[in-house]
Amino acid sequence: MGKLRKNVLTLAGTGVAVACAATLTAVPALSANQQAPAPRADSPVAASPYLYTGWGNPPSPSEVQDASGVKDFTLAFINADGTCNPAWDGTRPLDGQDKAAIDEIRAGGGDVVPSIGGWSGNKLGEVCTDAQSLAGAYQKVIDAYDLKAIDVDIENTEVETPASRDRVIEALKITKEANPGIRTVVTFGTTTTGPNENGKAMLAKAEEIGADVDVWTQMPFDFSGTDMAQDTITTTEALKELVKTTFGYDDATAYAHVGISSMNGNTDQPAEHVDVAAFQAMADYAAEKGLGRFTFWSVNRDRPCENGGAADSCSGAEQQPWEFSSIVAGFAG
Repeated sequence: MGKLRKNVLTLAGTGVAVACAATLTAVPALSANQQAPAPRADSPVAASPYLYTGWGNPPSPSEVQDASGVKDFTLAFINADGTCNPAWDGTRPLDGQDKAAIDEIRAGGGDVVPSIGGWSGNKLGEVCTDAQSLAGAYQKVIDAYDLKAIDVDIENTEVETPASRDRVIEALKITKEANPGIRTVVTFGTTTTGPNENGKAMLAKAEEIGADVDVWTQMPFDFSGTDMAQDTITTTEALKELVKTTFGYDDATAYAHVGISSMNGNTDQPAEHVDVAAFQAMADYAAEKGLGRFTFWSVNRDRPCENGGAADSCSGAEQQPWEFSSIVAGFAG
């Protein structure tokens, strides 16, 4: 994750507006007499692009649902409020604007996967001092929204520090045991040849304690790639082999425990760009192999820029609005 993701919490809440192709309305709350439907029985993990309601001129979820066919979203980011307590961006309460977005998504027939962590902010995995209290923080998020799944986007010092890295895996094991049927996702950075030592250590810890993580999702970008589709396939194959050997899975089961979280358009590396054709090639590969998850950062950027380049609310790609979301909508896992 680089500047287009690193600076998210710096921009959130500042009122800074970024030019984009269209100005969209804020997320509407349900009216007092409108009943939000219950979450779907099936899991929203497989095809749920990242949406950030606190950054980058966020679009209306229902507009994206109607235009693209995508129903589910991974919502960013839950962090610590200064204590071992979850809040959106570490500041927004669980029952605020993000809850309104969740209600809107569910009203449109979809569901959500809250993403805990990201690059910036105070990480629950670092603020909470033990696995039990960290699992308790995760439980508050699960209970607030009657969730089917959670995503821990573990980056920066949280993944680089063995104590916090292990604490996250231990807390996910506790969470799985306390919530039968819930799906857990771990999202983390990668190299062009697969997980680095931090990623390998997480998988080893999960195997050691029987954490039973459902999907290990790599972020195959910001490594100065020149052929993003092929680089993504190469590193995903390496992750699949590591998952297979670590947990003793067969090929099909290993693929089902692996995911891709790409970027749309320009990444943070000057020569690195994920165009629509490359993203479609990734989606075709993910479908062919039966991956457990195919997603991208972010829906906020899933529209063309007025003057080229890339910003927090446009991709820099030659694309139609919501085109990357439409590709994700075609992936069933």
